[in-house]
Amino acid sequence: MSETILEIKDLHVSFTTYGGEVQAVRGVNVTLNRGETLAIVGESGCGKTVTSQSIMRLTAGNITKGSIRFKGKDLTRLTEKQMRDIRGSDISMIFQDPMTSLNPTLTVGKQIIEGVERHQNISRHDAERLALEIFDWVGIANGKERLKQYPHQFSGGMRQRIMIAMALVCKPSILIADEPTTALDVTIQAQILELFKEIQRETGVSIILITHDMGVVAQVSDRIAIMYAGKVVEIGRRKDIFYRPQHPYTKGLLHSIPRMDSEEDELIPIPGTPPDLFSPPKGCPFVARCPFAMEVCEQYQPITTAISSDHAVDCWLQDERAKQVTFTGEV
Repeated sequence: MSETILEIKDLHVSFTTYGGEVQAVRGVNVTLNRGETLAIVGESGCGKTVTSQSIMRLTAGNITKGSIRFKGKDLTRLTEKQMRDIRGSDISMIFQDPMTSLNPTLTVGKQIIEGVERHQNISRHDAERLALEIFDWVGIANGKERLKQYPHQFSGGMRQRIMIAMALVCKPSILIADEPTTALDVTIQAQILELFKEIQRETGVSIILITHDMGVVAQVSDRIAIMYAGKVVEIGRRKDIFYRPQHPYTKGLLHSIPRMDSEEDELIPIPGTPPDLFSPPKGCPFVARCPFAMEVCEQYQPITTAISSDHAVDCWLQDERAKQVTFTGEV
């Protein structure tokens, strides 16, 4: 059995706006095992980034319900001071755009060394030596000179490597990567993904990968959580999701990807739009776009059905009780 290092249970996150309350995350249940890569996949606005930011307690929203347990501690109950000790040391995050994440007025060396000094009781000289080692590890040559340079003096791929170096320098247990390859060209993207695999082989770090790119997911993930309208609608190992998908939304995502082994020229889009999270639907969030929708889907939210020990789905199509619904408020 793999050791569970992080457990998110019934997480709800909402944002208060002038238009009302946006229920961005609505009951997410996810676990992360030591040394694995968990990919959280879904279209823009589905709640995947809010979920990852909630782990770091960096979200602007309010965690209204649920728990996030890391090494026996519920992160939702820790003080800000306690969270500062965990961020960067035990859990690190690589943000989507490295140019806006790095301080343009400070050298990259100063930014990395400050993080080391904040979390480790070592001298400035040792912190600089550690920074040089991590630069060499992530593939940035001539580290001594590069540490003196500013973010604008690096290419997009190199800036992403700097962000990875900053995230890893304190040897965290969990690395959260939010769309780490979105702004990169295909060649650099492949290099960054290979770097993630190498890092995991050498350190055993657990990785949460936030993305909408199923191609990226296929290359690096062990397990995949499919999110839609603030919920995880399907979760399973990579082979389960790609070869035995159970939720209509998962199947729709896979059908919308170009394939080299298919003669079909036309991609099949998912019709319609996601639901309004100011007022989420009463039943299944995918009901308005689902070609297999039944009456029960409009009336009741599906409950998680286990397909196997590693594969589960929230869909009435897989739930035997769908045939027994009386529509009187009982299932």
